[in-house]
Amino acid sequence: MPKKKTGLNKMSCMLMGFLLFSCTAFAQRTITGKVINKTNQQPVANATVLVKGTVIATQTDSYGTFHISVPRNNNVLEITSVGFENAQIPVEGKNDLGEIQLAISTGGLNEVVVTGYTSQRKKDITGAVSIVNVSDMKQTISGSTEALLQGQASGVTVNTTGAPGGASVVQIRGVTSSGNSAPLVLIDGVPGSMHDINANDIQSIQVLKDAGGAAIYGVRGSNGIIVITTKRGTGPVKISYDGFIGSQQPLSKSWDLASPTQTGEAKWAQYFNDGLTPSDPQYGNGPIPVVPYYITPTGAPQGAPNTDPADYNLYTNHITMAAQNGNNWFNDIFKPAMIMDHNLSVSGGTGKSSYFMSFNYLDQQGTLIETSLQRYSVRINTNFSLADDHIHVGENAYVLYKTNPGYLNAPGVNSTNSINAAYQLPNIVPIYDIMGNYAGGISQGLGNASNPVAIQDRQANNVNQDYQVVGNVFAEADFLKHFTIRTSAGGTFDNYYYNGFVTTPYENAENNKAANLYTETYGSNSSMIWTNTLNYNNKIDKHSFNIIGGTEYIYNTGRGVNATRGNYYITDSSNLTVSPNLWTLNFGQASTQTNNSGIVGDNGIQTPYQQAIFSLFARLDYNFDQKYYLSATIRRDGSSVFDPSQRYGNFPSVSAGWMISQESFMRNISWMDQLKIRGSWGKLGSISNINPTNAYTLYGQQINQSYYDINGTSHSPAAGLYVSQYGNPNTTWEQDIITDVGFDATIIKNKIDFSFDWYKKLISGLLFIPAAPGTNGGTLDPFLNSGNVQNTGIDLSLTYHGRIRSDLSFDITGTFTSYKNTVVSLPPGTLYINQPTGAQTVTSRIQPGQPLGAFFGYQVIGLFQNYTDVQKSPTQQDAAPGRFKYADVNHDGKIDGNDRTFFGNPNPKFTAGLNISVNYKNFDLYTFFYTQVGNDIINNVKSSTDFPQGFGNQISTNVAVNSARLIGSNGQPTNINDPTAQVANPGTNVPLLEKSANFSNSGAFNSYTMESGSFLRCRNLTIGYTIVSSALKRLHFDRFRVYVQATNLFTVTNYSGLDPELNPGSNTVFGYDNGVYPNNQKSYNVGVNITIH
Repeated sequence: MPKKKTGLNKMSCMLMGFLLFSCTAFAQRTITGKVINKTNQQPVANATVLVKGTVIATQTDSYGTFHISVPRNNNVLEITSVGFENAQIPVEGKNDLGEIQLAISTGGLNEVVVTGYTSQRKKDITGAVSIVNVSDMKQTISGSTEALLQGQASGVTVNTTGAPGGASVVQIRGVTSSGNSAPLVLIDGVPGSMHDINANDIQSIQVLKDAGGAAIYGVRGSNGIIVITTKRGTGPVKISYDGFIGSQQPLSKSWDLASPTQTGEAKWAQYFNDGLTPSDPQYGNGPIPVVPYYITPTGAPQGAPNTDPADYNLYTNHITMAAQNGNNWFNDIFKPAMIMDHNLSVSGGTGKSSYFMSFNYLDQQGTLIETSLQRYSVRINTNFSLADDHIHVGENAYVLYKTNPGYLNAPGVNSTNSINAAYQLPNIVPIYDIMGNYAGGISQGLGNASNPVAIQDRQANNVNQDYQVVGNVFAEADFLKHFTIRTSAGGTFDNYYYNGFVTTPYENAENNKAANLYTETYGSNSSMIWTNTLNYNNKIDKHSFNIIGGTEYIYNTGRGVNATRGNYYITDSSNLTVSPNLWTLNFGQASTQTNNSGIVGDNGIQTPYQQAIFSLFARLDYNFDQKYYLSATIRRDGSSVFDPSQRYGNFPSVSAGWMISQESFMRNISWMDQLKIRGSWGKLGSISNINPTNAYTLYGQQINQSYYDINGTSHSPAAGLYVSQYGNPNTTWEQDIITDVGFDATIIKNKIDFSFDWYKKLISGLLFIPAAPGTNGGTLDPFLNSGNVQNTGIDLSLTYHGRIRSDLSFDITGTFTSYKNTVVSLPPGTLYINQPTGAQTVTSRIQPGQPLGAFFGYQVIGLFQNYTDVQKSPTQQDAAPGRFKYADVNHDGKIDGNDRTFFGNPNPKFTAGLNISVNYKNFDLYTFFYTQVGNDIINNVKSSTDFPQGFGNQISTNVAVNSARLIGSNGQPTNINDPTAQVANPGTNVPLLEKSANFSNSGAFNSYTMESGSFLRCRNLTIGYTIVSSALKRLHFDRFRVYVQATNLFTVTNYSGLDPELNPGSNTVFGYDNGVYPNNQKSYNVGVNITIH
């Protein structure tokens, strides 16, 4: 009996399931239709078709058609598409809706913007927000996603590098601090980094620039906020593939460097001008220099003794033939390289669930040899609806692995990297000696630079790996009609590993017998965030309210360890190399091992660390009749980085807007579609420049700091403690007071969208480490609140939507960003703070009335022309004809340290981007221009190539040919000791070639190396064609587009260096070109975009 009962139960369940299925099936019907553009009657592809009141949705194909299952009790479809007005279509009693016409949108003000924990239409926002056109942004390729923001949003400045995976510096409204000015990046609500996110996963990007949008994020929002939302699935299953492959081309022209013959002549000029007898190990000591056949043996002619391979010795007879015509080191280390990207995604959604999954593979080989980036990433976003769509749960997960070896700035001699060395090592040196080993400065009289090829080759087996997980899980529920409660828990985890081996540089002039060294580093960082919000949304007559309140907890931690070991067994004695199989910390000489847990990661924080923030926040958004808007925000943050007495801060903001175009007196202005005037004020805080233990005095143990021979044994020191860091319990928040006034408009029948903002940002209590006396020893000093900085500026963006005929349309978008940075004040008694700090040459100064980073030194006003000129000029040390003449800034008749002045500014006057997209039938064209104007650059390459008296390195053609020459009263060449000497070529600005450095040539930091950094660049030109055919449609293809692309087609600039786009080193010392990995290299790519269902 029990068995029969069980069987009956099973049958009953099956029958009930069948009946439920049947009821469900018969309770739905399929609706079809075609969405077209009302203006030109063309299909609208990728429009979203949603069953109103549900999450059932689909998208139109490339023909504009769709089909969707609609429950019997739902009778309205909502159709939306970017650039078009939303439409609601009744479907009761219909199965085929025919053609549905969408009207072109009334402008960008209707776009939905994700802001502080909610989303709003841009027209309802009273803060300053820039919306990035993601489609345009993704047209340009880059190994780092944040680089794609360049020129795409007003108020955003991006500087980057050409290195695969190289970091970019993103700033919103300029340099806003003496330390870290990076904006907060939120990816689906989780703090993260744009650097390695897959650009194909991005649905939307908004930039919150003022206190109206950023204050609700408190201390994390002081530098602005970039809000990224990734894709979600809708409708039937779709599979998309986006991929390209291309070739990156190194620069065709690098530095203009002198040939070996010109170099020899310049060396003779150095001796002659100083009244010395010419003599050089390589070029001889005759009346004219002779280019040698061999550089080892030193200066030897062809057939000289000790040039037989049998006589070769790696150290004592490093036989090397001279590169008599000049070796191009830049071309030796930069070669054409491949880049490719493959992205596969699957998405879909039903009435109760949706999903989006993607896999991406990026392979970028660097044009600098032995550099590369390989990145693998996976994203899974899911969403589920329960309880008649009143409850939503889901997750967003992103996992990546990358390997990014190569350009690690591995040091050669004097800490030069390969690009530095390429303009420093004389080009008479070949890559290899006669035995195939590296050639270099071990050959006499050739300076102290390293072989650039050797530097890169020796990094070939280095490892640089990184694993990251970013994501969150969330749940939200709506109740009582107007309330929504939400909780989200997520975070990031980053695990990194890298190693490197420093081979004995036998070919160098210096340290060529230094022991080899292996280094290995492990570390991890993690961040956890838990956010809870309660939202109330209601409309009562003409009054609309949205109130949100919440709590947030953030916990960050990180640990790392670095170890080194040296004196590894040489596996190839011919070139002193060690097999990578021996690169472990169990090999090498044990007594040389060092261990260190203080690793500074990409976040700039030294491990080990932990820090926490707890916050309460609330915001009110109100509007009356969609004409008058008011928003107010308050956030209270508590941070563990401060002493308990300074731990909490309150950060309020208020903003208002007036949709003036809705007023009766504006309605008769036919060309004005929408106009909103808005303003905001708020106070934010910042802790981005402070270490987590700043409030506390710390102690440590180190052999050279705290070990003492207390017992007098001379061999058994006792371990003690030393102060490793002084604490400061009085340090508190960096406070930012931001004022913004602007307007948004659409005009001329929605053809033009325009936004403008003027702002002032006052940063008070800058977090800064002051210069410490040498008596501090190795003790670190704490951050102090040490001054105020102010930024004022304007942002504007303008988009023109044009249509010439029904099948020819275009969009032109321009962005403009300008700011002025000024130091307002420093702590009482402090007149200025020299930069960089320490024993280095002062090149900048933080001083009230000046911008951060301004170049500070002697202003060159020309060259002394003769000794009469010297006598008539203010007294100057080492003054002589052909040397620099400095400005007497204080007019006291003498040149000294008091005459140093601010002579240049690395901050641009403005940056701008221009995006142009054109669509003609099935063809599309996109081009993007970017410009940076008004910034100055210190071309430090010239500090080396124009002054050979420093280290005897490679010189420039300009110096060899155009340097000042002296003649005497008889018109014949003479030297600097002749009292009648005068400059024979008075138009030159290149100083006299000399053997010795002094105050009036290369011995003082001055304006000689400063150049204009302005440039205009064509960043992208793409031409695509979408294939449309009935055959593809039958094969379920929704889209099949092919394209060709060229990037960095041209750069217009007067700058003489490789690339005027520099990646800033810090916010107080930047604008210095020491030989950059250029970001203006051309690339040529072909690609395809395919979507099937």
